[in-house]
Amino acid sequence: MPGERGRIAVVSQQYPPELGGNASRVGDTARQLAREGWDVSVVAPPRSYPPGTYPWSWTRHERREDEGVSVHRLWSVQPTRLDPPVSQRLAYYLTFAVHATLWLLFYRKRFDAVVCTAPPPFTAIPGIVASEVTGKPFVADVGDLWIDATASLGFVREESLSTRLARRFEHAVLMRADRVLTTTDEMSRLIERAHGPAIGGRLVVVPNAVDTERFRPDATTDGGEGHDGATIVYTGNFGHAQDLESCVRAMAHVEEPATLRLIGDGDLRGRLEALVADLGLGDRVSIEAPIDRSEVPGVLAGSDIGIATLRDSDGLRYAVPSKTYEYMASGLPVVGTDIGALAELLAESGAGVVAENDPEALAAAFDRLHSDPDLRAEMGRKGRKHAVKNYDRATVARGLDETLCDLIESHA
Repeated sequence: MPGERGRIAVVSQQYPPELGGNASRVGDTARQLAREGWDVSVVAPPRSYPPGTYPWSWTRHERREDEGVSVHRLWSVQPTRLDPPVSQRLAYYLTFAVHATLWLLFYRKRFDAVVCTAPPPFTAIPGIVASEVTGKPFVADVGDLWIDATASLGFVREESLSTRLARRFEHAVLMRADRVLTTTDEMSRLIERAHGPAIGGRLVVVPNAVDTERFRPDATTDGGEGHDGATIVYTGNFGHAQDLESCVRAMAHVEEPATLRLIGDGDLRGRLEALVADLGLGDRVSIEAPIDRSEVPGVLAGSDIGIATLRDSDGLRYAVPSKTYEYMASGLPVVGTDIGALAELLAESGAGVVAENDPEALAAAFDRLHSDPDLRAEMGRKGRKHAVKNYDRATVARGLDETLCDLIESHA
């Protein structure tokens, strides 16, 4: 029965149907908590990501139900084009943070705890203010080490004033939080190393997860009609952290007949389209529009290889793209880049092959899997088994359920 476990307000900068791993993770987790008996209210800005996809909204407050979750869209500035300038991003983040803070204060009797997801770090402001006013617990849900990632990718300078101020703000948020949720053990280690052992007792690993009943090898398939040979697939955000350019370049070196399907949208879409045209790979690489989440299981079940690549950067060593678990649950062997937690997961599970961030190395991995159906099947079975045992959405949500129950009870 909704609400029997407690009442949770979740503050998130993005929420489905918006694209991106963070939106999917928050949406799936919120819906699973509702199934577990929580009264879940999600507070988010108007649908904005990828920028320019959705019309500008002047609606102050839009409410709808999403499988037992009350979703409240609060007006904020919306970015209007892909890869928006810093000024537009900040306006988007800060206007939402202010509006969400006011909403939480006005409806402070509706919840027992506030969970704020990052990135961006500004989503923590509503949770901190609401917790200070009400005395109710504040949970920082860290989906990405945003500052580390942006610095390592060269978007900000580590020694700049803005980066130093951002790190101080991050430290204040994490030390103020009653619990800090991380997605991998490596992320927890990095946070403890950066912020001191005092934070260790607040860290709880809640990994990205997957609905293993929806994502399965026998889902209704979309095999990508018209594609010859093996189908190599990527679904999700075309962002700066994903090394999709190397994957496109790899197709020029693939010897086996194969097609790469990049399905989604994001800041780098135009660059990827130009690269495909420049290399003359239009017959081997298709860049396709985003699809509804309900269609993704069928696409994966109709494919042969999934790719989960990250740029070779120390700032991304903690990360495992959420799509990796969807590939595994779907019985797809995974080609991932040889970096940090992602490489550790593929080695531990036996679900795929790791390769260097090099087009020829990626092409060799694609060819190896394509030419060996038995190896693909074995990795697919191992990946599916590992995902069901360790990363099923319901199992992961039950761990979060216990953390929230204990936290609320300790504040009663």
